[in-house]
Order: sequence, then structure tokens, then C-alpha cells
Amino acid sequence: MSRILLADDSPHAQRMGELILREEGYEVVTITDGATVLLRLHDVDPDLILVDVTMPTRSGYEICEYVKTSLRHVHTRVVLLAGAQDPVDEQEARRVRADGVLKKPFEASLVLKTVKPLLDDAAAARTAPPVGQADSLPRRSQIGADPELIRAAVTIALDAALPGLIEEIAQKVLVALNPKS
Repeated sequence: MSRILLADDSPHAQRMGELILREEGYEVVTITDGATVLLRLHDVDPDLILVDVTMPTRSGYEICEYVKTSLRHVHTRVVLLAGAQDPVDEQEARRVRADGVLKKPFEASLVLKTVKPLLDDAAAARTAPPVGQADSLPRRSQIGADPELIRAAVTIALDAALPGLIEEIAQKVLVALNPKS
């Protein structure tokens, strides 16, 4: 079953979104502020995040950017939510690599039309090897027992993973040290 994290500080939007998604058989976890999203992200491990752009403590843009730069959540898709009268910064949405934008109040058919293909993509991404890693490392048959080739393969893997890990750890430390922002 696909898991969706719905992050919105509006109780009405949460109820409506949750109703639409649960009726389709999705598991839904609701959260009311951005800092809690970042704290719960790892234990919820969602396939899709629907997040309001004007969340308290962390904006939807900030959450999207964090998820899209996290190696642990490469499968997670993010859709930004905005009220009917709230502007969406399209340039910022592209910069943080949002997978879509939905306006509130929710229209059930539009929500499902947006969500279903993204959940299919997320499921495929969960089972796929990380981009670039499968082809960049030597195959086992090529490595044999040569310690230098093994060291080289490990170095390539660490070089690819290190920038993302540094960013992910730094974000967690910042959230832990400053829970009110």
C-alpha cells in the first residue's frame, strides 16, 4: 500500500485530503507543521508528500528541497499545495524540483489524477538502483579479489554519496538545534 504524508496546517484541508486518499486505499499520515515533517520523514518513509507552501516553521518549498536532496528519499515524490488565493512561486517550485502543484480546496478527481502516476513512479524508484551507481561500479566478476580495485570501487561509491550525506546530516542537526524555526 502506498504511503502519503499530507502536511497542511488547515484542519479542513487535512480532512478533505485524507478522505479522498483513504477512499482510494492509500495510507495517509497527516502533519500540521514543517518541522514535524522533517522529524517524522524517516519513520513515515512516504512514497508521496503533499505539502502546503505556507506551512508553519518550514515552508513547503523548504521541505521539498530537503526531500529532493536526500539520498534516503530519492523515491519520494513531492506535490506543493496552495490555497485558491495563495500564489505559487513557479520558479521556486521548479528550483526545488517539485513534482506537481495542487490548489485547495481539493477537487477529488484532480487530486487522484495527480497522485496516481507519482505513486507509480515512486514505487518504481524504490526498487531501482540509485541513479548512476549501478553502471559506475565495476561488476563483481571484474573485481575478483584485487584489493586495489575494491578500494577504487568503495572510493567511487563514497565520493558519490558523501555530498548528499553531509547535507542530510547538516539539516538534521539544524532541525535538532533550532526546533522552533
